[in-house]
Amino acid sequence: MGKDIEREVLALIATDRLHIPISSMSGKLKRREPKLAKTLGLVEGKPFHGERAYARVKTKNIDKARRLSDAVKAYSTDHPDQGVILQSYIEETRVDAETHVYFGMNSGARLTAEDYLGVMTDLGFTEAVARNLYQPLLDTSRTISRKREEGERSVLIG
Repeated sequence: MGKDIEREVLALIATDRLHIPISSMSGKLKRREPKLAKTLGLVEGKPFHGERAYARVKTKNIDKARRLSDAVKAYSTDHPDQGVILQSYIEETRVDAETHVYFGMNSGARLTAEDYLGVMTDLGFTEAVARNLYQPLLDTSRTISRKREEGERSVLIG
């Protein structure tokens, strides 16, 4: 039983370490998309049609719900006495519980390539693709981990 739990903890650690570079790259790509789209200089009604790609601008009016803070302000203006009470309810703190699992590697212990490759194949990568991505992802993970404290980690489970 102990070996099964350790295998699962190692998978959790490998998953966490792979998540870091992938999440970092995902964040960079998400921030890059709107910047690239804005640099195109396209305007509505004048689409671009190239040999291999196209792009167009379209503006849509969408209904959005009022922000809660704006609703409270409007209510407080219309009903000052009750608005004060409502605001006090909002400002009250409440106790909530969070359950975390803390994990880490024992001193001198290391994850193996097989630990990482197992996580990657569980994600749906073929073994060949996982092996090709393994080293670049690990290099990126190590670079990122040098910039932050590499100690015990945790994951919220409830």
